[in-house]
Amino acid sequence: MKMLTLKLTPKKIFGIILLLVGIIVISITFVSNRTSEAQSVSAVISAKTDSERREYLSKYGYKLAKECEQKEITIPEKWNDVYNSYNQIQKNQGFDLTDYKGQKATLYTYTVTNYKGKGEYIVADMLVCEGKLIGGDICNPSAKDGFLVGFDKNE
Repeated sequence: MKMLTLKLTPKKIFGIILLLVGIIVISITFVSNRTSEAQSVSAVISAKTDSERREYLSKYGYKLAKECEQKEITIPEKWNDVYNSYNQIQKNQGFDLTDYKGQKATLYTYTVTNYKGKGEYIVADMLVCEGKLIGGDICNPSAKDGFLVGFDKNE
């Protein structure tokens, strides 16, 4: 029977400790970065008041009519292709509705008065849950060949 022995010198012990500390630091950094990336933009954007919502849209250059429509909606628990596509638009602009499936939200709809083509009926929809912006879009809901895009018209 053969025995394997390992002589641990102070240099080897120091190297092992240094290696373990490095692995721990890298693991903690990786986990904290993944956690912060998982938080949606909505955790930061307050949309409790009309002025907060208008201010957010003005950052993208939109001018809005004075009126605003508001209605309560429930985000479906099961999504079809339309909702999956809509959520992809949300993800592209830093939102994600996945965590809000089955929850109630308020849909605020503003008429955009300065969009490219004059005479077109263009609206900005904002989804707000518990005072936080969780998604939204710019769209032409009345046209047969309308469009639906994120807030940043350049994306």
